[in-house]
Amino acid sequence: MEIKVKRVYEEPADGDGLRVLVDRLWPRGVSRPKAKIDLWLKDIAPSNELRSWYGHDPEKWPEFRTRYFAELDSRPESVEELIGHARSGTVTLLYSSREQRLNNAHALKEYLQARAR
Repeated sequence: MEIKVKRVYEEPADGDGLRVLVDRLWPRGVSRPKAKIDLWLKDIAPSNELRSWYGHDPEKWPEFRTRYFAELDSRPESVEELIGHARSGTVTLLYSSREQRLNNAHALKEYLQARAR
């Protein structure tokens, strides 16, 4: 099972496998053909309330992860769908945030890998 994380503004690559947008909002300035997004899972993104509360504040990261994981626990269909895709081949989780490490895609990757074990 291989799960990658990539900013949606980066060029698509052959090794990306299934490209899944995991943001609730479509990224600004990105056309659908250029992004080469295979699947857009809005429901797996953090809620608007959680996203606004977090605001990419590094001090809130541990609590953000806890709250986001709780939200993911309440969405088993979307989680299982992604795990199924990852078991079939490479999946690249796409995000639009400028924050390249402490973002929902990295938290989601961690969550999926833990659940798939």
